[in-house]
Amino acid sequence: MSSGNSTGVAAKAVYDEQHRPITAGGFVKTGPIIFQDISKESGLASWTHTMGRTDKQFIIDADGSGVGLIDYDNDGWLDIYLVNGSTFEALDGKTTPPHAALFHNNHDGTFTDVAAKAGVTNDRWGYGVAIGDFDNDGWPDIAVTNWGKNRLYRNNHDGTFTDVAEKAGIELGNWSAGVTWGDYDGDGKLDLFISGYIHFDRDKLPISGSKVVGYAQCKFRGVISMCGPRGLQGEPDHLFHNNGDGTFTDVSAKTGVSDPNSYYGFTAIFVDLNDDGKPDLLVANDSVASYLYMNKGNGTFEDDSYVSGFAVNKDGREVASMGLAVGDYMNNGLLDIFDTDFSDDYKVLFHNDGDASYTDVSYSAGIAATTIPFLGWGDGFIDYDNDGWKDLMEVNGHVYPDAGDHDWGTSYAERPLLFHNMRNGKFEPVPAVEGTGLADVIPARGAAFGDLFNDGKIDVVINPIDGPAVLLRNANPDHHHWVELKLVGGPKSPRDAMCARVYLTANGMRQREDVMSSGSYISSNDQRLHFGLGDATKPGTAEIHWPSGAKETVKLPAVDRIYTITEGKGITGALCNGKPCALSSH
Repeated sequence: MSSGNSTGVAAKAVYDEQHRPITAGGFVKTGPIIFQDISKESGLASWTHTMGRTDKQFIIDADGSGVGLIDYDNDGWLDIYLVNGSTFEALDGKTTPPHAALFHNNHDGTFTDVAAKAGVTNDRWGYGVAIGDFDNDGWPDIAVTNWGKNRLYRNNHDGTFTDVAEKAGIELGNWSAGVTWGDYDGDGKLDLFISGYIHFDRDKLPISGSKVVGYAQCKFRGVISMCGPRGLQGEPDHLFHNNGDGTFTDVSAKTGVSDPNSYYGFTAIFVDLNDDGKPDLLVANDSVASYLYMNKGNGTFEDDSYVSGFAVNKDGREVASMGLAVGDYMNNGLLDIFDTDFSDDYKVLFHNDGDASYTDVSYSAGIAATTIPFLGWGDGFIDYDNDGWKDLMEVNGHVYPDAGDHDWGTSYAERPLLFHNMRNGKFEPVPAVEGTGLADVIPARGAAFGDLFNDGKIDVVINPIDGPAVLLRNANPDHHHWVELKLVGGPKSPRDAMCARVYLTANGMRQREDVMSSGSYISSNDQRLHFGLGDATKPGTAEIHWPSGAKETVKLPAVDRIYTITEGKGITGALCNGKPCALSSH
C-alpha cells in the first residue's frame, strides 16, 4: 500500500550555483523589488504559529493554518486574523494553548494583536478561516475550522465577537479544513460549506507499520515518514443552509455535495463559474480527485468534477491539491483556476474554455517546470504591478522537516514564487532578489492577499507553520493607476454581496473580479475588488452583477480611489489615501 501525499514521480533535483536546493536558493543580486518583508516593523512577527510535534510524526502536525483579511471594526482598513494550531499537551490542559491573533490595523503600517480582547483566540487546533456577514447586519463574521469543534464568531459591533457555533449547529467535531460562504439558493442569506479532511483519532494514531495503517510502511522517496492522507479514513463535507434565525440546517446530502467517498478536502470556494448568477462550488481534495459542483438553481448541485476537466490534471492523474486561486488571467471574462500541490509535481493552471470547461495549460503557460520542486500551499491571482493583467503567486513549504537532509533537491522552508502575466496566455517567473520578500525562505502554509495600506497595491500575509507571521508589503516601483470597489448588497442580496461579479471596462480592456469569502489555502482574501489600470487616468465603467440577479452599471469618477457601491444606490462612499473623500472627480 502506498501512502503519503506525493502524486508525482520523484523529480530530478534542481540546485542553484551554490548547490542550494532551488526551493531555498536561486536568488539574484539585483532586479525589481516587488515585496519587502515588514513582518517585524509591522508587529506581525510578534505572533508565532504552533502546530503539533516539531518532528511532524503525524499528518495533523503538518498542514498548517489559514489567514483571514477582515475589516472587523468597519473603519475602512483591513485587519488580519491568523489561525493557530495546537498540541496534544495544550488540548490536555498541560500547557497554555496557542492563541489565534486578530491584528488591528493602526493605519500607520503597524498592527496590534487584540484577539484576547475581541474573544477570538480559538484555543483549539485550528485550520481554516472564511470571512462573511452571515446575519446581514453589515459587520463581518469569522468562521474557523478546527480538528475538534468549529467556531462561528459573530461580530458584536464593538470590537468583540461571540462564538455562536453551537447554537448555529455547525460545530461538527473531527477534522474540518476548508470553509466558504455563499448564498447557494438565492434567498439573500449566506450559507456555509465546510470540507472534511481526515478522520483523526488520538487513540488510534496512524504510525507507520501499525495496525491503524494496515501494517503498511509509510514512506516518501524510500524514507519512513508520516502516514496519510492516502490510506487513512477521510471526513465527509457539509453544506449548512442559513435559516435566518442564527441557526443552520445540514443539507449536504439533499443538495448533492456530501462527499460520500469522504475524500480529503482542503480549500473550498463558492464562486459563479458559468456566469448564470448562481454560486458554484470548488473543493480542492488532497491526493484524490477534486470536486467541481455546478449550481442547478433548484437547491441542488451537479457533480461536474470530471466532465469539467477540473478533477484531475491533463495526464488524468489526481494531484495533492492544497490551495486554489480563482481569477480571469486572460481578461476574457471567464474564471480560470490555479491549483497548488505537492513537490515532485507541477502546479496546475486550469484555463476556462467557456461554460466552466477547463483545460490544464500549465506547461504551455510556462508555470509547470518552475513549480515542480516546490510544495505549494497558498496562492492567488494578483495584479501586483497594476497593469490590468492578473499575475500569479504561490507560497511554499515542505511537510517533512528532514526534506533538506536528503538529495531530493528540496528544503523544508521554501521561498515563494511569483509569475508575471505576459498578456499572451503565458507567465514568466519574477526573479527573487536577495533580501526582499521573494527571497524569504519559510515553511509557508496559509496566505491571504489584499490592500492592507489602502494604497492600491496588493500585499501578502503568510501564516507559516511553527513560525512568526510574515507580512510582505508590495513595494513594486510602478506608478500605475488603480481602483477598488467595496460592494454592499441590497435587501435581496447578502449584505456583503458575496459571489457578486464585476466587469470593469477601462484602458481598452475588460477585467473581471468576483467577491469570494475564501481561497488560497484555507484562507480569506480582501473582499474589495481590485483593478489595475496601467497608465489610464479614467477608471471606466463597472458592470455589477449582484447576487439578487440585479445588474447595475456605474461610471467611476476618478482613479486611485476605493469606492463603496451599494446595490441600487450607486457610489455611497470613497477613500483617498485611506481617508474619506468627495465622491465626485473634482
